[in-house]
Amino acid sequence: MTGPSSRRGAWPRCEQPIDLPVWFITGCSSGLGRALATAVLERGWRAVVTARDPRKVADVIYGHDERALALPLDVTDSEQIAQAVAQAQTAFGKIDVLVNNAGYGYLAAVEEGEDDEIRALFDTNVFGLADTTRAVLPGMRARRAGHIVNLSSLGGLVGFGTTGYYHATKFAVEGLSESLAAEVAPLGIKVTIVEPAAFRTDWSGPSMRQSATTIDDYAPTAGTRRASTLATYGHQPGDPARAAQAVIDAITAEQPPSRLLPGKAAYDIATAKLDSLRATFDGWREVTLSTDFPSEQAAS
Repeated sequence: MTGPSSRRGAWPRCEQPIDLPVWFITGCSSGLGRALATAVLERGWRAVVTARDPRKVADVIYGHDERALALPLDVTDSEQIAQAVAQAQTAFGKIDVLVNNAGYGYLAAVEEGEDDEIRALFDTNVFGLADTTRAVLPGMRARRAGHIVNLSSLGGLVGFGTTGYYHATKFAVEGLSESLAAEVAPLGIKVTIVEPAAFRTDWSGPSMRQSATTIDDYAPTAGTRRASTLATYGHQPGDPARAAQAVIDAITAEQPPSRLLPGKAAYDIATAKLDSLRATFDGWREVTLSTDFPSEQAAS
């Protein structure tokens, strides 16, 4: 049996420091990254708390000097990634859990997208995640243990108007994570994709970027949703502290899930997408099967 009812807490709250798990978390200056770093330290574990400006996480690590390390990390800077991972391993000897949380959103209809902004978005949300993962994997492989948590989004499963480029980055994270999970499972390394709905973070507020270009023809679609997305800031239903606890619950479960959907909206919308996909696939089943060579059709 899996799920919360089967949790036993794979890691204890308090042991000798040498045995405490080490979490390496990106994007900790706000939102889920900050909440997760706080929860990990409160549980008595060790955490490498990273942010582009480490002064913004000084309060998170305060009072946890022996178990916390605040490091500067811009995930688009490969040298800084290498330095942060090396410092973490020097300080704590290992990284048990990597949480690729750093990322942000971008509002634009597809035609309104700006080249520099699109590429910067992919640099952070996709390539930064991949680069950080590749830097941490050698240590996990050597120990035949570890857990990688990749922050996707409900938007990695379902697309809406005006966030197409953001969705593209998160759909990329989904595919990369599925392939990674298949590759590292025999090595004792686990992968969990976290797909939250709207949580009370800076995503739809200070951290959101948006195209300066607007096209009148998209006003009823992308334009309307651009305004409604920005209006959610400060009113999102999701609680980052509760989401952080859900991530900890998942990672410490006897059988960690491959996916975690924090938030009722995430569950409702994702399952509706599954139903829609099934209906479409079934409705076009005969056409789908007709496209194989006749001998293959007979075998199926």
